[in-house]
Amino acid sequence: MSQAVKQNQGKKAVLEPLDVELRNVFKFFNQEPAVHGIDLDVRQGEFFSILGPSGCGKTTTLRMIAGFETVDAGKLLIRGQSMTNIPAYQRPVNTVFQSYALFKHLSVWDNIAFGLKLKKLRKPEIESRVNDTLALVKMEGLRSRFPSQLSGGQQQRVALARALVNRPAVILLDEPLGALDLKLRKEMQLELSNLHKNLGLTFVMVTHDQEEALSLSDRIAVMNQGKVEQIGSPSEIYEHPRTRFVADFIGDTNLFAGEVVAIDGENLQVVTKTGLKIIVSRTENSPTQTSQSISVSIRPEKIQLSLYKPSLQVNCFEGKLVNVMYLGTHVNYLIELEKGDRMTVTQPNTVGIIPDANTSIYAWWGENDCFSICD
Repeated sequence: MSQAVKQNQGKKAVLEPLDVELRNVFKFFNQEPAVHGIDLDVRQGEFFSILGPSGCGKTTTLRMIAGFETVDAGKLLIRGQSMTNIPAYQRPVNTVFQSYALFKHLSVWDNIAFGLKLKKLRKPEIESRVNDTLALVKMEGLRSRFPSQLSGGQQQRVALARALVNRPAVILLDEPLGALDLKLRKEMQLELSNLHKNLGLTFVMVTHDQEEALSLSDRIAVMNQGKVEQIGSPSEIYEHPRTRFVADFIGDTNLFAGEVVAIDGENLQVVTKTGLKIIVSRTENSPTQTSQSISVSIRPEKIQLSLYKPSLQVNCFEGKLVNVMYLGTHVNYLIELEKGDRMTVTQPNTVGIIPDANTSIYAWWGENDCFSICD
């Protein structure tokens, strides 16, 4: 079985087995690349998400892993075995679709048992495995119902159970919660996370929902126009995006284009196109030369607001409130700075009196609360 090297906080590197590997994989439709030379390693037992906007190639990637699409160039391996000539029904994976794809004429129990019957397992084993799986997804009392008699969340549980009962090496999730309403989707996210932790199986999920990917995943691959822009943990992707696209796509951010004018041991000094002087802490990916074009990103929740000028020398700017949006648990502020730049600020709803629009205000943040992205 293939393995990945993992660095463990300065300790000796350890080898981790890989369940899915893509090596310089291409997929073409009408001679146009839908997937453009991507490399992915999915570790055994991890929850791995492929995240990106519509048309970025994420679903095509999942379908190649499942065997529903062929790999036009490159290598695809599952548990170290090449999948080049292995049809979908012989691969050690099962897919859960957004549409559930349940058999309408079969009961819940028969839907789950369908794959086991195709394998011609003995009746006692089928009954045992189906009953165990029904208990796992909390559907024991609905075993005799048909899909039309179930809610969306219940149908999703049956679809998960049908995949789990076959005990595959990898569960593939294609926008699995996309058809559910917001409240039910939140509930199912928690159940999906618990299932993954309890079973120890490898999950590979495709989604365009950033919050869903951040809350469920061990690691995330962000795709754009058929390529992988960045792979990392949710905190790495959110706190340290490597490209302007990742910073803008994952969550909300305020982006300022500018140029590096000075570098010292700890910080960069950036002047934006409108003349804002921003100090940014240096990282291993920061530029090493002045005059380089750069973008500075500040997340809305990292920005502080004050009605009075703080005693700060850097990253403090005067402006006025343009719009205030009350959202219950938090408040969003749109601020226009003196030089014309606009920025969004998010604060928890604990500040008491919320200022009105057109109020003069100061926005400020620390050097460590923003990050630089090389253009």
